[in-house]
Amino acid sequence: MSQRPKVMIVGARLGGLLLGLLLEKMDVEYDIYERYDSLKPYGAGMSLGANILPMFEQLGIYEDLLKISLPCSQMELYKEDMTPVSKVNISGENVGYDTQFFSRPDIHNLLLLKLPSERIHYGKKVLSIGQSEHGAIIRCADGTSYEGDILIGADGAYSAVRQGLYKRLEKDGKLPKGDSEPMEVGYTCLVGTTLPLGPEKYPVVKNNFSRFAIVIADKGLYSIVVISVPGNRVCWGVVIQLTPEEQEAALRNSEWAAKTIENGITPFAHHKTPFGCTLGNLVNETPKDYISNVYLEEKTFETWNNGRIALLGDACHKMLPSAGQGAINAMQDAVIIANCIYELGSSTSNEDIEAALQDYKEQRYAHAKGQVRNSSLSGQLFFSQTWFSRLVRWVALIFMPKEFDKASITKTAAYRPQATFLPLRERRGTMEIVPQKPSKRYEEEQRKKKTECDSPIPGTSPHAI
Repeated sequence: MSQRPKVMIVGARLGGLLLGLLLEKMDVEYDIYERYDSLKPYGAGMSLGANILPMFEQLGIYEDLLKISLPCSQMELYKEDMTPVSKVNISGENVGYDTQFFSRPDIHNLLLLKLPSERIHYGKKVLSIGQSEHGAIIRCADGTSYEGDILIGADGAYSAVRQGLYKRLEKDGKLPKGDSEPMEVGYTCLVGTTLPLGPEKYPVVKNNFSRFAIVIADKGLYSIVVISVPGNRVCWGVVIQLTPEEQEAALRNSEWAAKTIENGITPFAHHKTPFGCTLGNLVNETPKDYISNVYLEEKTFETWNNGRIALLGDACHKMLPSAGQGAINAMQDAVIIANCIYELGSSTSNEDIEAALQDYKEQRYAHAKGQVRNSSLSGQLFFSQTWFSRLVRWVALIFMPKEFDKASITKTAAYRPQATFLPLRERRGTMEIVPQKPSKRYEEEQRKKKTECDSPIPGTSPHAI
């Protein structure tokens, strides 16, 4: 077992791409298999903060991220008539990093440009998977199949890798009951990003910072989100709470909603936004092909790995976007998986790989489960329209002490895993950081290098200059 493990990553989403970049730095062989023939720039605004940015510094792409993003210090909340309700502090005051907002397609493109194009294979819809003591295999709809030592399912909420793995485990009587139950689907979301806007008509784009605002309907079952991002653009979204009947229909569908984009947006087009325009104005400035309509599911799966196979991101912990932690947690998964693969060294044995992937789950499970719960609570606060949620919302947003806002942000920012096979970035900010499991292999390699540097050159005096 002298060769390094070969890794197959299914899904060219943010978590899968970042894992590929980490393996590239580690000089481990990998390939990424994406089901679609090309990646369209779907998605709206998102953000990254202190709980992942140190790792971007490690990879040397932090400055690149700053070029496509704008800092944001607060979240603005409004009633339907544009009456301000509250401002939630999301600044990097004591955490060391500003929260950076950008359009999701921009960071996708950033990561794609950092990876060798030959490592990403498009049009590879996975139909089945398998594994043995000697390796893992995927079989695709185009008749091709691929083998490797490790298989990572980074292919989203309806992961083909997860479905294939769970089917086998259920047949063998090894799948927990909860993992076979459907995800909870409480909301649907329409999102898009405009083309560059004229500053005269849309003054919000003149700012050198990002404005992030949520408009919560007074009576309807929806909320409107608007975010200004670089390039004189605005990301927008409509989050709609589903009725029980609509939730039943959602469970019978896949990721994308059945109704057309036009029909979905029409009821909300006339609504005002804090940016001095209506939602319809922003929709009209957005290419129709770049608007997506997706259900918002949530669930923490118990089974993350088995043998040579592991799941990453939405495939094992699907969370609502309300706390802005879904993509970040997928990236944190990628960091820890990469660390565990690094510890394998040259071993490709079934026993060592299984132990490494189990270590990944043990390091990540509790934190990810907590973030699913926090995202659910944030969803109730900002998106839910039940009478109880409305009561909790206004009590919390109007009377909640500002110290509570700060405590919630700093708790999330305290967990910031880094790649243990790269020099760690020094702590920024004044807050305490959650300790990270160190790399025994890296420490040993550093000790060996130091010993070699301290050893005298053969045939010379140890005191020779």
